[in-house]
Amino acid sequence: MAKEKIVLIGPVYPYKGGISHYTGQMYRALAKKYEVELVSYKMQYPRILFHKEQKDYSNDTFKIDKAQFLINTAHPFNWFCTANRINRLKPAAVIIQWWHPYFAPCYQVLCRMIKAKKIFVCHNVFPHERFPMDRLLAQRTLKKGDAFIVQSKMDEDDLKTIIRNPICQRTVHPTYNAFRFHELTKLEAREKLGLSADKKILLFFGFVREYKGLKYLIQAIPRVVSRHKDVELLIAGDFGEDQAAYMQLIQETGVSDHICVQKGYMPDSEVENYFFASDLVVLPYISATQSGVIQMAFGFERPVISTNVGGLPDVVTDGKTGYLVEPENEKELADAVIRFFEENKEAEFTENIRKEAYRFSWDRMTEIIDSLM
Repeated sequence: MAKEKIVLIGPVYPYKGGISHYTGQMYRALAKKYEVELVSYKMQYPRILFHKEQKDYSNDTFKIDKAQFLINTAHPFNWFCTANRINRLKPAAVIIQWWHPYFAPCYQVLCRMIKAKKIFVCHNVFPHERFPMDRLLAQRTLKKGDAFIVQSKMDEDDLKTIIRNPICQRTVHPTYNAFRFHELTKLEAREKLGLSADKKILLFFGFVREYKGLKYLIQAIPRVVSRHKDVELLIAGDFGEDQAAYMQLIQETGVSDHICVQKGYMPDSEVENYFFASDLVVLPYISATQSGVIQMAFGFERPVISTNVGGLPDVVTDGKTGYLVEPENEKELADAVIRFFEENKEAEFTENIRKEAYRFSWDRMTEIIDSLM
């Protein structure tokens, strides 16, 4: 019996970033049951809007050999050609990754022309950094969808403000476990990074943006160090234009020797070193819908301290797989870190993360898609 055909639209290797990794893993999960055609971008963002390098060829773990790079997001004639090619495939459904209104004009044309059922996977209904017209652009695009997958209650609520009674399934962001290329011990990972073997390592990982609240974590470190002299904060990420301000803030803490900074984009092949080296991953976000960093942490079986915002409480089980604290509160952050180490919670939390593995599995995501087909 022939498998049903699905077209999956989104970024994939060699494009950088969590949504690219997500699309690659979704393809592999769906390919176990469906015939999947992956359609990615010939051009994702114009350089005039996105000045940084968009691609990373350093590791091809997420490469999908049959991916077709068809879509030029800034070329209307291309949109019509791509829609016609998709229609010739006669898919049962088209699954579209949605995270930013930049894609609105392109996706509106594709959705208007594509004849199959259209399912949007909403990583963010509205962008993290809001701008005029973003709500209208999201509404005009998403209303062309037939069904939706959201990964937080916040996104579900946002979706319902622009679409009446949407056909929608909410599930947690699946775990990123494909970054585990080797099984490293903490000691081995720390040797690779030049970190001390006898420190307690906190990890902040990923692009540094204002909404991620890194400044509150930096300001929490003096309080942590006053109780535990062996704690070190490892910040691994791309600071962008705000780097100087963060470096100044680190100096002002008076404990800068307890803060290690690895600047720049981390290639996929190096991600495992940072998570294996850490004892605890910290996400001091001011706002969020969901976070791929938590799922990376859980993929490495690392406990998490997160703020109680957006969809993060849907993923972190307070007191079992980590701790939840209020945002913009360095005292609560510090107290949670201190509690984690003083109560020796690592082994207990790690075991609980293992027990929750199915809830975060890609098999579970496939079941959700089955229900919307």
